[in-house]
Amino acid sequence: MGQVALTLMIMPESPETDIEAIKKQAKKRLERLDVVIKEIKEKPVAFGLKMLEILLTFPDRPGGTDAIEHAISEIDGVASVEAGDITLL
Repeated sequence: MGQVALTLMIMPESPETDIEAIKKQAKKRLERLDVVIKEIKEKPVAFGLKMLEILLTFPDRPGGTDAIEHAISEIDGVASVEAGDITLL
């Protein structure tokens, strides 16, 4: 089994949501899942709302991105989590 690269898109509930708190919690939760964060970007969406785009790598395993998406979706202030580009390295 190899490594998987994934772009994860995280949408906060509102423009007032503390995006730094979401970043901090995401880092903690992803570390527990044997995930390496390569890059975190804030991208404007609309009306002051910004989403997080996280590029990460993790070992190829059964279940794919399910555990990662579930862990992030449980963070307070997160409205949605979507797996974007995914590729085997």
